[in-house]
Amino acid sequence: MNQALPQLFAKCKSENRAALIGYLPAGFPNQRSAKKIIKSMISGGVDAVEIGYPYSDPVMDGPVIQAASEQSLANGTGAEDVFELLAHSAQLGAPSLVMSYWSPIEKYGVAKFAAAITSAGGCGVITPDLTIEESATWRDESTRNEIDRVYVVAPSSSDARLKLVSAQCSGFVYAASLMGVTGTRESVSGNASGLVAKLRTTTQLPIAVGLGVSTKEQAREVASYADGVIVGSAFIKIIQQYGGGRKGLRKVKELAQSLSEGVRNGK
Repeated sequence: MNQALPQLFAKCKSENRAALIGYLPAGFPNQRSAKKIIKSMISGGVDAVEIGYPYSDPVMDGPVIQAASEQSLANGTGAEDVFELLAHSAQLGAPSLVMSYWSPIEKYGVAKFAAAITSAGGCGVITPDLTIEESATWRDESTRNEIDRVYVVAPSSSDARLKLVSAQCSGFVYAASLMGVTGTRESVSGNASGLVAKLRTTTQLPIAVGLGVSTKEQAREVASYADGVIVGSAFIKIIQQYGGGRKGLRKVKELAQSLSEGVRNGK
């Protein structure tokens, strides 16, 4: 299996901190700007990057990411753009994954998709709507191509379900901090720490928490109990407000720096 994620989490553990993971949809606000945004995120302190595969029916995504995906799709973004941005991110030295709903993967071809991730230098794929019961082909192809499988677990999951799902993960387990859709929030749900505590009894894998983190204080809070802090909507909102030019890129870097300080002060 690809060692990029295990090595990253081991490094962060040795530094007594959580990993900062940033998310951006491919082709947002356009592909050229997306490459610059990824670079700004990484230069600001983002440790790993999730490249979003824009999808027309994003059931887990809130209005911020939905709007970004719609803009990306309007630009004609497709699979090859996803792999191009993935390769760009990986070449900048950050462990890089794709986050995609299952339908685009199935449409592209499961074996072909897994091989393309590896070819681009990606280390894994997050599949938020794929159940483990429907994962046989994906397990085979991700194993064959030595890429990590990251499933999403929710606070509503039973202990038995958490054990079942986490056993099929590699790289890390993605813990959704609350029921509902993605988006920045005034506070991170208290369900998150309880969910992570339950997961600790079922898996030795790192656990990263997503959905809602947007400030240094929230990053610090989540970093106090999780191994990774995932931030997406907060970066996207900056670009929606300031654009992908110099000001937007500077703001993205500043947010990354602030969040990076947060994950370093949490433990």
